This record gives sequence, C-alpha cells and structure tokens, in this order.
Amino acid sequence: MTRFGKLMAGAALATLFSAGGALAEGDTIKVGVLHSLSGTMAISETTLKDTVLMLIDEQNKKGGLLGKKIEPVVVDPASDWPLFAEKARELISVDKVDVIFGCWTSVSRKSVLPVLEELNGLLFYPVQYEGEESSYNVFYTGAAPNQQAIPAVDYFLNELGVQKFALLGTDYVYPRTTNNILTAYLKSKGIAESDIFVNYTPFGQSDWSKIVADVKALGADGKKVGVISTINGDANIGFYKELAASGITAEDIPVVAFSVGEEELSGLGEGDLKNLVGQLAAWNYFESADTPENKAFIDGWHKFTGNDKRVTNDPMEATYIGFNMWVNAVTEAGTTNVDKVEDAMIGQKFPNLTGTTAEMLPNHHLTKPVLIGEIQADGQFDIISQTDPVPGDAWTDFLPESAVLESDWKTLKCGMYNTDTKTCVQLKSNY
Repeated sequence: MTRFGKLMAGAALATLFSAGGALAEGDTIKVGVLHSLSGTMAISETTLKDTVLMLIDEQNKKGGLLGKKIEPVVVDPASDWPLFAEKARELISVDKVDVIFGCWTSVSRKSVLPVLEELNGLLFYPVQYEGEESSYNVFYTGAAPNQQAIPAVDYFLNELGVQKFALLGTDYVYPRTTNNILTAYLKSKGIAESDIFVNYTPFGQSDWSKIVADVKALGADGKKVGVISTINGDANIGFYKELAASGITAEDIPVVAFSVGEEELSGLGEGDLKNLVGQLAAWNYFESADTPENKAFIDGWHKFTGNDKRVTNDPMEATYIGFNMWVNAVTEAGTTNVDKVEDAMIGQKFPNLTGTTAEMLPNHHLTKPVLIGEIQADGQFDIISQTDPVPGDAWTDFLPESAVLESDWKTLKCGMYNTDTKTCVQLKSNY
C-alpha cells in the first residue's frame, strides 16, 4: 500500500471508530488519541493512532472496561507543536476523555505537559525520549537514555571500536538534551571533546551534503568514526541518501538511529532502502523478535488493518504495553479517576513482545530490554544484541545537576527529589 493509501485507510479507521458519538454521555469510557495525521511527523505517528484504535477494538470485543464500551476520540495536531496543547485541552475539557495516548516528539509532549498538569489529565507517551522529566500526569512507556542512547554508544565503543562520534540531530529538545547527556558520557569514557562533532538541523532538512562531508572529514586522521542519529521524521531519507551518494557504507561509518524503525523503512522505495542496508538502530522492540506474544500481536495487527504488509515497530509495542497496563489499573481501581489510576499503575506488570516482562516503576518509567538491530534489504532488522530488561531512569547520572535527583511517585510522592538537600522540587501540588 502506498503512503497515501495508508493515510486514507487510517482516516477511514478513525471515522469508523469515532462513530460512538451517538451514545449518551457517560455510556462510554473515552480515550483521546493525540497523534499527528498530517505534516512532517505523520510518517511515524499515523500508525500509532491505528494501534490505539486496534487495542480499543480488541478490548471492546472482550466486553469493554468497567462494563462500558471504550470510545476513541481522534484529533490531528498536524505536527504543529502549539496545536498539540490546544487539542489536549479540548480532549480533556470538551470531550471529557479519561486518558490520552499520544505525542511523538518531545516538543509536542512538552507543549501538552502544562495542560495535563493544570487539568489533571493523564498521558501515556510511547516514544523514546531524552529523560530529565517525571510528571505525575505522564507515564513514559518509551525508552529513557539509559535504555537506548547510552547502550548504543557502548555498542559503538565496545563492539565496533568507534573513536570519534558525530552526534546528528533534529533541532528540538530531544536531540539536544540526549546529545548533552551523550557528550558527558563519552567524555567519562575518555573520548576527547575534539573527537565529538555535534550538529542540528531543522525538521524536514533535505540538503545534507555539507554535513555528511563534515562527518566524513572527521576520519581524515584514520580514527574510526560513528554517527549517533537523533534525526527525526522524513529528514532521514535525505541523510541516508547523501551518505550513499558520498560512497559511505556502514563499514566505513556506522550509523545508529533512534528514530528509524520498521514504519519509516516501509515508506521508502527500493532505492532509498538500499542506502540504509547494514546500518543500525537501537530500540526496545523489533518486529523480527521471535516470540509467541509478538506473533499474536503481528497477526492481530494484520487482521485489524486488513493488510499483511503493514509493519510493527517499537512505539507500537510501547503503546500496547501502556494501554494494557492502563486497562488493568482501571480494572484494579474500579474507576478511571486519574489519581486512583496513577496509584494503581505503579507496579503494574505486563508481558512485552520480546519475551520478558515490563514493569511500571515508581518514577513512571518502564523496565525495557535494549536491542540493537541491523537494517536488512527487506526493511526488517536483524537483532544483533539484546539485554535483559533495564529500569528506566527519569534523571541521568551523567549530568551533575541531574545525578542528585530521584523520582518516586509512590513513596516520596515527588518527581524531582534532591538527594543532597532532602527536598522535593516537584510535587503534585505544584500543578
């Protein structure tokens, strides 16, 4: 199916599953779906909207939740970061949703955060991010830096012998904060600051010739160069195309990406995909994981979409885990009340799709395995490294101002507890 066809099919699904408006107020449990269906991030986010609709459909077929049907309320913030905040306010205040599943970029999450905290809404955020945050109103089901970025750097250092690092990112909060953490981490590992090249480009960047030339020039002294990529959205296509045009292979300069997964690869033509073969990505899930749970998830996805060519990816698994934990927490609490659900969420366990179990920690982050995958010609990943589940850190150990902070919403009731001063900077009452 073409990209246009996928978007049209997704729109049809949204219309079909938003048709519950005929039901009386209170007859349903409303779930907000806050993902870009247009603009530069639609290439990634449309699939997550469809994933939530599938999970709602499956839960409704089991009898719903608390004796009610679940009704999705789908909105399109259109890759417009301020619009995310407007749509979140509308979902909570007007549509009266009980929970929101959404956002991809950190700038969209940061836009939504003040609205959630003002109105005591609840967001499940399913994408890898930069950490340095722990809100009472958010459950972070994607990877923190210690569950993706830092293990990827370790793989470059220990397995590939990389000596110089190019940290290339899209110009917004996730790449900038992640690269600050990685720069500090690399220095702690003995990498000189002069051997770390950092560059940021706008969303949708298309001209990569100078940047790729600069990366190539890093290796003029014979040292092994590697690229850590926090490039997001469709800018990735131009970046990898320029690498290929410059004659750079994965053997010459390996690239590990944090925002290139199966969905992004499925949208590429054969020529563009060829440019990526052999390069790497670090995630917590790949579709190629060989487990019964993953097979059932893929089969359900193909049945729901009516298209056995539709791929799965890491943020889909994070959405799947978060949704099922939310269902179990609501069932345990006997209500969709945010405060009671928040309390019931901590300690929830649910099987992930790679063969182990995810657990929601008091800092509102999950335990997650770390996987390194090599891009194959068919758009899938060969899993070349996998760890046991790693607890997500809200605050990194590699920035001095963060190393003293702890998040614990269960015992300390604090998202930003300073272990030196024994004081809480961030309480729920601050909201």
